[in-house]
Amino acid sequence: SARNDARLKFQVVKGEMSYNYDLPGDGTPIIVPINMGDGPYTFRVMQNTSGNNYVELFSVIENVNLSSETAPFLVPNMFVNYNESSAVVAKARELAQGAANQGDVVRNIYQWVVDNITYDHDKAAQLASATGYVPDPDATLASGTGICFDYASLGAAMLRSLGIPCQVITGYVSPDDVYHAWNMVYVNGSWQLYDPTFGAAGQRAGSYVAERVY
Repeated sequence: SARNDARLKFQVVKGEMSYNYDLPGDGTPIIVPINMGDGPYTFRVMQNTSGNNYVELFSVIENVNLSSETAPFLVPNMFVNYNESSAVVAKARELAQGAANQGDVVRNIYQWVVDNITYDHDKAAQLASATGYVPDPDATLASGTGICFDYASLGAAMLRSLGIPCQVITGYVSPDDVYHAWNMVYVNGSWQLYDPTFGAAGQRAGSYVAERVY
C-alpha cells in the first residue's frame, strides 16, 4: 500500500521477467501474485514523472521459496479477489456439494458459469482500448454478465476457494489472434485448459499463446 498524489506502479521482477501493477495512492492495499517460481525477486515502487516515464521510489530484493509450484494459484490476489465472506465462495461450496472428486467440482463450476454468466459485448467495447481493468468476482456473480477477464477471475476465485489450483492467463487465441483471458486448472497432477468464455459462446478456440499469468 502507498500514499502519493502521483501515479504509482508496483513492479515484480525475476530474471528477465517482470510484472507491473497499478498501485493506488490512497493507501488501499493490493495483493499481487508471486508467480515466477523460486529464487530472488526484486520488488519496486515506481512513481510516474511524465508520460510513460517512471522513477524508482523504493526497492527490495527477497528470496522466494514456494511451498509448491501451485501455491501462488491457491490464494487471492488483486485479479482473483475473494475472502471467506465472499458470495463466490458460498456459491462454490454449493456447487461442490455431492461431487465425488475434484474433477467433478471443476465440471460443476465450469457448467454453472457457462449456463449463468452472459458475455457483455458493450462492456468489452468500452474496455477495448482501456488499461488497468481489474475484475470483481462477486460483481460478476451478482450481475450475471462479464467479459473474458471476468469469467476467468470468477472461475479462479471459486476453484481456489475450494483448494483447487487455478491460473488466470491473458494472451492471444488463434485463429484470429484475439486478446483473451482464460484459466488453467491443476487436476490429477497436470494443468488443464479451462475456458468458460468460449464455452458460454458455444465456440471452440484454436491455439492459446499465454502472455501473462496471475
